[in-house]
Amino acid sequence: MKKTAAMQQRKSYVLVVLAVMFFATGLSRLGMGVAEVIAAESSVDAANADVAEVDTTGEDQVDPGDLFQTLRAREARLLKAEAELEERQERLREAEAGLERKISELIDAEAQLKATLRITETAAENDLQHLTTVFESMKPPQAAALFSEMDIEFAAGFLGRLRPEIAGEIMASLDPIVGYAISAVLAGRHSKTPRD
Repeated sequence: MKKTAAMQQRKSYVLVVLAVMFFATGLSRLGMGVAEVIAAESSVDAANADVAEVDTTGEDQVDPGDLFQTLRAREARLLKAEAELEERQERLREAEAGLERKISELIDAEAQLKATLRITETAAENDLQHLTTVFESMKPPQAAALFSEMDIEFAAGFLGRLRPEIAGEIMASLDPIVGYAISAVLAGRHSKTPRD
């Protein structure tokens, strides 16, 4: 029984660890996408600084051809900056879509984990109920012989699940020292429960 409960606890633990690892992987991938977007943003800021730069010296002496070339160069920089902004927005949209996919996957994984844990808890409770029924159907001296071989905490847990009249008969058949130890565990089980 101990091995079955321990195996079920390990399975539950493994599922929790897998869900946490899955979540961490999603976050790290999201972080990499955000880092690329921030890097692209710095190049766009540099292009915007070039666009804002205006030569105000000698305005009266500006050659129309030079002015035209300057405007063309400025237009090219603006177009490049606009393309970089659009590219950045596209990467942001992709990162957002990736994040939404990861969140959806995590929600699905959490739901599966909860379902698995419910199945595990139900199976464990069914096993305990079956063993309780087995102990209740045994003759008290036979059950007492088994209980005296069990770990005190484990024996107390089962005696607490048995019907009181059957538990009393088994306790009466136990060695007094073992019976006292089991009684102490049963009495102290809820001693740390808040009273208010």
